Amino acid sequence: MNRKVVKEDIDSRIFDAINIIVLFLVTVVIVVPLWNVIISSLSSGKALAEGGFIFWSKEFSLENYRAVFNDNTIWQSFLVSISKTFAGVITHVFFCAMIGYGLSKRYIKGRKLYVAMGVITMFFSGGMIPTYLLIKSLGLLNSFWVYIIPALFSYYDVVILMNFFRNVPDSLEESAKIDGAGDWRIFLKIFIPLSMPAMATIALFNGVGQWNDFMTTKLYITNQALYPLQMKLYEIIVQSQTQSMQNIGGSAVIETTTKGVQLATIVITTLPIVVIYPLLQRYFISGMMLGAVKE
Repeated sequence: MNRKVVKEDIDSRIFDAINIIVLFLVTVVIVVPLWNVIISSLSSGKALAEGGFIFWSKEFSLENYRAVFNDNTIWQSFLVSISKTFAGVITHVFFCAMIGYGLSKRYIKGRKLYVAMGVITMFFSGGMIPTYLLIKSLGLLNSFWVYIIPALFSYYDVVILMNFFRNVPDSLEESAKIDGAGDWRIFLKIFIPLSMPAMATIALFNGVGQWNDFMTTKLYITNQALYPLQMKLYEIIVQSQTQSMQNIGGSAVIETTTKGVQLATIVITTLPIVVIYPLLQRYFISGMMLGAVKE
């Protein structure tokens, strides 16, 4: 019996050691490339011209970041990104919460039909060309609302909120109706405050998507005043590739300086998400666990 206990203890320690090693290797694989990008963005053009992996900057420089922030369009693009992310998250979460609240009520007539229609949208779409024609017919081309209106609905998010609303005790809604509260008041005063973990999860998903999105701008926006930060990053990458091809056989400093600006822009666009995610992580975990449970 003692030998069996000792063997199980040894096996458990070996398993824990393997898990630690695997987690360490995965962390290294993730962290090292990110570290290289950050350090390279803080390196001078001469250090980047030497090429190779940069673990620590030989010549520390902030010129790449100065070049980025000296471009007035960066600040405008940054404002557009913040505005569309903030407005998009609020409208998306509220719209999906309204639909999820309605579909969580089993007595709603035609509920099964609405659920089936929502499931279809999870697997099928109209395609790029029909979507472009629809956006054009709605007059959303070169409009800020093209970032907001098409992104209002996601049935995946509705499912999370719908299952979360079902976990709210019916006694709360019944007592509120006895006190004279209507559906809107019950939704705003009871269900919204109780569903903050699920809504924070949806907000994080949608916020990251809105912040990183540049295809919407690429397809529907030609006015540079409406370019978000991600589109500006895309322009910098294209310009760096074009400049690199035009300077083949010429000075390497121009190419590496452009590369440094490109890396600095990547760091700037990633930093807000890295800062916000830890603040919403606890809501993210609890929202995913509760919203994914089905009765």
